[in-house]
Order: sequence, then structure tokens, then C-alpha cells
Amino acid sequence: MANFIEEIIEADLAHGRETEITTRFPPEPNGYLHIGHAKAICLNVGLARKYGGKCNLRFDDTNPVKEEDEYVQSIIEDARWLGWDGEIFFASDYFEVMYRAAVTLIERGKAYIDDISPEDMKKMRGTLTEPGVESKYRNRPVAESLALFEDMRAGKIADGALVLRAKIDMASPNINMRDPIIYRVLKARHHRQGDKWCVYPMYDFAHPIEDAVENISHSVCTLEFEDHRPLYDWVLRECGDMFPHPPHQYEFARLNIERMIMSKRYLKKLVDEGFVSGWDDPRMPTIAGLRRRGYTPASIREFCERIGVAKANSEVEVGQLESCIREELNATAPRAMAVLDPLELVLDNVPEDFCEKLDFEINQFEPDKGSRTIELTKHIFIERGDFEVVPPPKYKRLTPGGTVRLKSGYIIKCTGYDGTPENVERVHAEIIEGTRSGEDNSGIKVKGVIHWVNCKAVKAELRLYDYLLIADDTAPDFNDRLNPESLVVKHGYAEEYLASAKKGDSYQFMRQGYFCRDSKEDGLVFNRIVGLKDAYNKKK
Repeated sequence: MANFIEEIIEADLAHGRETEITTRFPPEPNGYLHIGHAKAICLNVGLARKYGGKCNLRFDDTNPVKEEDEYVQSIIEDARWLGWDGEIFFASDYFEVMYRAAVTLIERGKAYIDDISPEDMKKMRGTLTEPGVESKYRNRPVAESLALFEDMRAGKIADGALVLRAKIDMASPNINMRDPIIYRVLKARHHRQGDKWCVYPMYDFAHPIEDAVENISHSVCTLEFEDHRPLYDWVLRECGDMFPHPPHQYEFARLNIERMIMSKRYLKKLVDEGFVSGWDDPRMPTIAGLRRRGYTPASIREFCERIGVAKANSEVEVGQLESCIREELNATAPRAMAVLDPLELVLDNVPEDFCEKLDFEINQFEPDKGSRTIELTKHIFIERGDFEVVPPPKYKRLTPGGTVRLKSGYIIKCTGYDGTPENVERVHAEIIEGTRSGEDNSGIKVKGVIHWVNCKAVKAELRLYDYLLIADDTAPDFNDRLNPESLVVKHGYAEEYLASAKKGDSYQFMRQGYFCRDSKEDGLVFNRIVGLKDAYNKKK
């Protein structure tokens, strides 16, 4: 079933209003992309591909104070990772066109130079119920505005001393149409243009011109730009023959996800204040962070497809994102074993050099991958939580005198432990003969199966991630909502097999969740991507 934007495109094609579909993704290079941008990328790329068109990646680099080449390169990498493969454009390449458009507006009496203070301009803008007040410079002679605008470009005017305003309607019910600023003086070095320009266009003026220059057929934006659409249309209409085939803007609901931060300003705050290790910290909802955590392009595209395209803003449960990567990895990830909180267990009824080879299934959903060999030794490690001296009700793991099955191995019976009930140092057990997995005809029933690693296991750092925001959204301040347990580091043991894992490789660690070897760390570090089942609603 087509979404409402697809219905618009199909109607435009059917009636000949458009013959070629061109969309664009226009990020400002002032930070890394986040999961919300992924929805926009997937939508625009998907529309272009469905209708045989193209999708441009265009950087809206009109504010040199906040923009850096680092952000440009990260955005390109993220977009390509998600599947975009089009052309790259920069708004800064159109500065001359934008300047000529501004001159055209001045010449037509549709723009003027204003030098009232920002404070006065704000006061004179009016409110939602009261009209604005016209500036005394609103009817400045065209020749004078043109000369001052040229002085602004030439660097003769100080920052903030003059602005160019569109002359529209100070009584408009839409405040965005009350003579908005379309150019300002800004003597800052641009990451691509250097010191060539001293004046820079405002986004609402630059955006429609960028779309027109690139012959964008459908300019898809999020709902916060709906009130800006009249200005978008006004700029293109008043520039007249400069843009004979003006594009149109359409709005859809932005992506909001529970417990995820969707503001680049707040994400930058977390980076700058050291709460996270960087833009690609696996806790971050940035595409770089999700990639490092272990999410795949396919899982994110599937998520964007499932949530669809709507006209009204809403909040999506984070479990929907988790389920997409969990379903993919459940079908594809090799199984392995790792112990996060190790407790030594000794099999007392086998010799010291005991080493028995066992078959371990790689993935039950991909039987063609078969199995691999693991080795059971006299000394192994189990999870500390898999042994209790005084077990709680319904406990199904190992207790003194109790039995469990070792994954892919034997049923064992606990014969004792070293230490105290409060501080168990070591567990002792015996193999029950004739209970080897796959060959067991003993008839012995056990309630639990536990994972383990042998004495050849390698040390590993296992990072358990939770969301940056606590589930309780009633906290009064942003800092009060930050989750102090968003990262828990465990120093445990992993199968020797995992020492050869490549950076970025993903596995299902039995009973622990899905983990990915960290793509940056040189040591054996695994990031938990997601648990084996939903746990996102738990309160912190």
C-alpha cells in the first residue's frame, strides 16, 4: 500500500506534472547523523529508487560557525552505509546564485536592508495574536539597499550591523512571513569556501533555491517545516524566471523513539561534556554509534519500513528497533559462549588433563553451517549467578546437591563449594556418566541448562549498554534523565574461538544476548547489541 507521499508522486507522474523524480537528503554538517536522519535517508532513497529517479546528498553548509569537514565525511559514510549511492552537492556551491536571487528581490522591491537592533526586531515581530510593527527602513530606496548589500558582501559591514529582510507582510498570521531575515553578515571561515564570503543566507531562503537549482521534484521535510512552506513558495515565486520549474515541499512526521535523544544540540552536549566517548559511542543514537554497537544497515532499513510514513508526530517504542536487529541476528549470527561474571567450577571425577571434544551447533536456523568443536576440560568457568547456595524460589540452575546440564555437554551434579555462602570461591561437581548431550539415554531430568567456557578461554571485556535516558520522563531537567547505568563493563572469559573474531563480527552469546566485537578497540572487546528479549521498559 502506497504512503501519502507515494500517492502524490504517482499523481504527479500520471498527470504529467513531473516526468523525472529527484529527491534529496539535505543535512547540515554540524554534527553526526542520528536514527531520525536514517528515516529521512531511507524515505528519500526509497522514493527515488521506486520511481526510477535519483536522490541527491546535499550539504546545507550555510552556517560556517558550526560546520566542520569531520561532519561532512561522517555523513557521507553513514549515508553510503545505509544504501545511498547518488551524487554529492553542497549549498555553498550555489552562494553566487543565492546572492543574485537576493539582489533580484531587492530590485523588485521585495527585500530591503535593515539596521535596527536584534532586540528591537524581536520586539517588533509581534505575537501569535498581535501583528508585527514595520521597520522604519522597510521602504528604504532600492538603490540604497543594493549599495549596502554590496558593502556587506565586500566585508565593509561589521557582523550583526545590517541584515537583508524579505518584504512580505508584518501582519501575516504566520510569523515566519513577517519580513524574515534572509541574509546576514558573518565573517567566519567556511570549511569549503574559505574567506571568500562575508554574507551568508538563512536556511529558509537558501533551501528552496538549492532545491530549484538541483531540479528537485519532491522536497520532503519533517513537520516542523510545515509553517515554513509559505516562505519556501514565496522565495521561488518572487524570484520568478530565475527558477521556471519550482519544486514543491511536502512534510511527514519526524521519528521520535522512547529513551532516545533526537537533538543534535543535546548529542553534542553529551560529547563535549564527556558523558560519552564520542559521536560513535555505542550508546549514542547516531548512525555511527548504532553501527559500532552492531546494528546492520538492513535492520535499520527494516525498522524505517515498519514504522512507515505518517502525517502526525508520534513516539515509537524502542522495542520496535530492537526487534529488527534481534530477528536478523537470530537467523544469521553464529552461537558462542562467554561468561561475564566468572566462577570457577571443577569437575572432580575426571583427571587433571581431561579434555573431551563436543559438538556445538553454530546456528539452528542455518543447519548448512553445521557445528564446530568445543572442548570440555576439568576446570571450567560458569556464571556466578548460575550457582546459589540458598536458591530463591523457582531457581533452575546449580545448587549444592543439584543437577544441571552443561550446554552441549554432560549433566553434572554439584558436590560442594569452597568459601562461604556469601563469598563462593569455587564450585565442585561431578560428571554423570552416560549423559553426554545427543547420546543421553539416562532418563535423568534436569530443569536447567547453563553455558560455560573451558580453562583455555580468553579474557574479554564485555560492555553492556542501556539507553542514555532513564525510562521515567518526569525528571525536570535533561541531566536528571541521563541514565548512570547506560554502560556497565564486565571482565569475563570468552571461548578461545572468539579470539579470532574480526572487528564488527556479531555473535549470539548463549543466554546473554547478541554481541559485536568493537570496531575501534584493539583488545578483545564485545559490545552487547541487544538482549535475547525485550527489556526496554524496565525502570531505572
